[in-house]
Amino acid sequence: MPTTPTSMRRFFTAARLVAGLVALACAATLVPIGGAFAQTAPEAIEFEQPSASFARAARVAGDLERTRFVLDYDGELEPQVFILPEPRRLILDLPGTDFDAMQGASIEPRGLAQAVRFGAFAPGRGRVVVDLASDAAIDELITLPALDDQPARLVIDIVQTDAAGFSAEVERTRPVFLASVEAPKENRLDIEIPQTGQPVIVIDPGHGGIDSGAVSRSGTMEKSVVLTYAQQLADALRATGHYDVYMTRDDDTFIPLAGRVRYAQSVSADLFISVHADSLVRHRELRGATVYTLSDRASDEIAQQLVDNEARSELLAGMDVERAATSDVADILVDLTRRETERFSLAFAADVVSELSTATRMVTNPHRSAGFRVLKAPEVPSVLLELGFLSNSEDERLLVDPDWRARTVAALGTAIDRFFEQRLAQAP
Repeated sequence: MPTTPTSMRRFFTAARLVAGLVALACAATLVPIGGAFAQTAPEAIEFEQPSASFARAARVAGDLERTRFVLDYDGELEPQVFILPEPRRLILDLPGTDFDAMQGASIEPRGLAQAVRFGAFAPGRGRVVVDLASDAAIDELITLPALDDQPARLVIDIVQTDAAGFSAEVERTRPVFLASVEAPKENRLDIEIPQTGQPVIVIDPGHGGIDSGAVSRSGTMEKSVVLTYAQQLADALRATGHYDVYMTRDDDTFIPLAGRVRYAQSVSADLFISVHADSLVRHRELRGATVYTLSDRASDEIAQQLVDNEARSELLAGMDVERAATSDVADILVDLTRRETERFSLAFAADVVSELSTATRMVTNPHRSAGFRVLKAPEVPSVLLELGFLSNSEDERLLVDPDWRARTVAALGTAIDRFFEQRLAQAP
């Protein structure tokens, strides 16, 4: 692909002007785009906070009447605990806590703790999510200092309650929850978009941090596989000198779906590629790559299952996902923009299928569609690429193979070149 000429610079400038008008219209009416408020500062980029504490080990004890969660740690701890319903979860936020020492560890569920997950939730912020087996309330939270050869400990006792008691506990801890969703302003990092006139591409490695995504029988995690792939793709695209390339995450950090969309909008993306490698335990025979574009209805049962997995990832990470209604004025403007964007998304999906099928196995009917939230920026052509399925052993073998990655990254790069060449040819 040759250096971007003046006509392409004009084309992308015009496209970004339209995107800006859409974002301004939605912001003016306080209407979310794709489930998220448009903003100028990318949420996915923050200053890294130094760790104040280091989680060492954790365990659960007790029964269905009273259950105790214990966390061993070094350093200083400022725990924030709250309860969320639907599904019932206890959330333990630990600002400044590093979970690296616990990577690969598992916590055996017991009593009221039906399942326990932990990991990075944001830069400089750890989180523990406890799925509750029944209605429960927090009875006590204490921290114990290190003593002799014993590490410092955080202890949380939860007790069984009834529906009314659980609802009261949700309301009692709601101020803590509301504080947890407001990122400190001093942590936000405003970035300047380079005025190169080149296409802006955002690559979105799915999941991350506390949200591992799919996990194979042998322990391969989706969040790690897709991050490695996305980094290699980003490096290859940057090496051409033809694109400005950004990633929603470049480390093991959790990014909400709405935050990924906002990030693409904030850097005026001309193309958004979300990378995944899901698991379908009821279809272990299914293997191969798939390209998804946005639609109101899933094209098939598999597509709908993947959409359900996407929504579940935020719940598993301990988020309380609320959807807001949109106004008629913003709906009209967004719909007009989305129709034009959809045409470009479909064209890119066709290019990906054409090129990727020469480098790897694809599923039957490899271009499918579904209502993925991460594809809902109305002004950004977007696709979700399923590289393969970790529930299939042969796909798993390929997903961790460097040669396979290099081959498919090259094919995807060719598809991206073709997409922007076609857009240049259509530019006025």
